[in-house]
Amino acid sequence: MLTTIPQSRTFKLGYALYVALFFLYLFAPLVVVGIFAFNDSQFPSPPWRGFTLDWFLSSTGRIGIFHDDGLIGSIGTSIKVAVAVTILSLIVGTMNAFLLERAQFRGKSLLFTMMLWPLVIPGVILGVSILQFASTVANGLEDRFGIFIDFLRPGLPLVVFGQFSFIVTIATLVIAARLRKFDMTLEEAARDLGASRLGAIRTVTMPFLTPALIGAGVISFLMSFENFNTTLMLVGSEAPVTIRMFTQIRDGTTPVVNALSLLLMLVMATAGFGLLLANRGGEARRDSG
Repeated sequence: MLTTIPQSRTFKLGYALYVALFFLYLFAPLVVVGIFAFNDSQFPSPPWRGFTLDWFLSSTGRIGIFHDDGLIGSIGTSIKVAVAVTILSLIVGTMNAFLLERAQFRGKSLLFTMMLWPLVIPGVILGVSILQFASTVANGLEDRFGIFIDFLRPGLPLVVFGQFSFIVTIATLVIAARLRKFDMTLEEAARDLGASRLGAIRTVTMPFLTPALIGAGVISFLMSFENFNTTLMLVGSEAPVTIRMFTQIRDGTTPVVNALSLLLMLVMATAGFGLLLANRGGEARRDSG
């Protein structure tokens, strides 16, 4: 809405109502989940039975989240997967960004378009495709040569590979957008002063890309941590937290799932706001400098 154009009172009230309903639609389910994390009941849903902290702190009878070894272990599994996916995405995403922004070759536009395909393919289809491909390769190697390759079977390595297949595209786009703004004369000046090409990139270009690398890393980590559709198709005996929560809800659970959801929302929101403040601080320092 353009504030410089006079608007009627009815239009302003309608616009305000629309914004209020939109945010209510977004946050009401999250608020309900957070509230019922403190419900003194065996079920993670209404009615309200009173206030309790058992689903966070209790270790007897009702097992709170901090004493639920299964859920805590699944969080650790998700962190391991997310760290691996983030590292791979940053390394490959940085190389992809330099390839797409610096190199000139035939078929570059087609390559860029193909890179975007995993983003438009449904996660379930992507997971099934990767599982089918990996299983076919693993079975063929085992049947013909007697070679057993464990990481091609359902499990954490395949989960990492499946998540990496589309998260690396996000990392590439973030890093490439930053690299596009880089002034190439800075690298040329460094080389004129005696730096090698790799030395100029390491000392001049990479510090410029640091905000994008941090942003891409945070995004990659969060996307990996919360991924469900692709992970569901590729998971083995070690279940990440999203699969663990799904299994518990499907089989019947307690408000401990609400408690875990509330904690994850707080952690993710803190990470998001921290990244936003860090980016604003970096921009302010660059502007003042």
